[in-house]
Formats: sequence, C-alpha cells, structure tokens
Amino acid sequence: MALLEMTGIEKHFGGVTALNGVDFETDAGEVMALVGDNGAGKSTLIKTIAGAHQPDAGTIRLQGKDVFMRSPQDAWKLGIATIFQELALADKMNVPDNIFLGQELRRSILGIPFLDRKRMRQRTRELLTDLEVQIQDLDLTVEAMSGGQRQGIAIARALNLDADLIIMDEPTAALAVAEVRKVLDFIQHLRAQGKGVILISHNIQDVFAVADRVTVMRQGQVEAVRRIDATTPEEVIALITGARAVDLSHRPAHNTGGDAAAQPTPAG
Repeated sequence: MALLEMTGIEKHFGGVTALNGVDFETDAGEVMALVGDNGAGKSTLIKTIAGAHQPDAGTIRLQGKDVFMRSPQDAWKLGIATIFQELALADKMNVPDNIFLGQELRRSILGIPFLDRKRMRQRTRELLTDLEVQIQDLDLTVEAMSGGQRQGIAIARALNLDADLIIMDEPTAALAVAEVRKVLDFIQHLRAQGKGVILISHNIQDVFAVADRVTVMRQGQVEAVRRIDATTPEEVIALITGARAVDLSHRPAHNTGGDAAAQPTPAG
C-alpha cells in the first residue's frame, strides 16, 4: 500500500489546464523525485498535495484512506509537511521559535498559561542533534544562519510535526557544494526514518544521488516514472524535453559521480 496515492487528478485555472489526469504515488521510506520543465505542472501538483489547491477531479489517498484537504492546516494534521524553496522561516525569530511556530508548548502557573521555553529548547536541541545540524547558539535569529542550517531548521520543524510525508521544493537551490551535500544527507536521514520524501529538483545530479524513483511531468501530465537504478540522466532529460527516448539497451549502468550525472535539467 502506497503512503500517498493520487488518481486522475485534474486542476483548471479558468481555461488553463494545469493538471490533466495525473496519477502519482510514493511509498514510506522512499525518495520520489519530481522533475519537469517550467509549466509542466510540478508546482500545482505539490500544492495540491500540500492542501493549498483542491483538485477539480480525482482522488487522493493517504495510507489507503481517501482524504480531501481544504487547507495546508488539513495537510499538516494528516502528517504532510511541505518545505518550499522560500522556507517560510521567520527571519527575526530564533531557532526554537521557528521550529514551534504555531505549535508552541505551554505550561500553567497558577492557572495562567506561559510558553514553556525550556521544553521547546530541549526538543529543538534533540531534533538538531538527530539531524546533525550544528547550531551553537539557539537564540540567534535564523536570518544569521547559512542556507544549509536554514534547511535543517525547516526539516526539524517538519519532524516536530511528526510528518509522515515531507515535500521538499528545490532544497539545494543556491547552496554551496558543502551545504548541498548536507541537505542530501538530511534527505537520506528522513528515508532511513521511514518517512516518504517528494523531492522537486532541477538538478539531475541531486536526483540521482538520493532518489529511489523519479516521476517526470510534461504539459500537465505524467510523462513517465522510472526507477533510478533502471534509467540514466540522458533518458530523464529526454523525457523532460520531449526528445526521442534514449535507447538504454546497450548502455552501461549509470555512474552517479560521473559527468553525465552532473548535468542539470531545465529549471522547473
């Protein structure tokens, strides 16, 4: 049974069809990459999963049960967390306040509720330690953090929500090489915990480094789904662009560290 299963999803904006009969699924403990060119429908699809858009047709099942999400809050309650490229962190707030934003812990003194900052700091330190995120001073505002640290904070917040499915939108965009490696480590850590991860990326190297499968979208439809160990970067790029399919019958197995894997796809 798939963790998330979407069948026949359609979404229209006026006369524009953004999603046209999309079937999509991902499993627990799997990293599913989602790739495609601009306008392919990736953003609309993930916003539908995240509860920001409601489909005009089709069904969504989570752990085998039909669900209908009217808002991102509904998605959070169902265990779906989305980390958008912009991260949606509060730059002027410190680390614990960001991780517990909207989910603050409280204690009562003489019947008067107060924020339980001690417990929030303790839980924050546990989450960051588990992810191997190095932040010495939790009282620093997140605007002072590096891109890799900010991604770590966003992932820690998703884990604090006890999300089963985590959507990551271009998590390595504009990061230095060392920070890219760290974010990819975060993704592998989530998979090892049995979480489902949907990775939206324009970078083929990242996709082949961590994904188990890749779903290619084109013109509002799913063009193909491939296992990473049964495809190549060249075939994925051909599927994205609509070029003639690559003949793989005489190709050696891909090398994720080689030059071919380093080719980015068109921006999505």
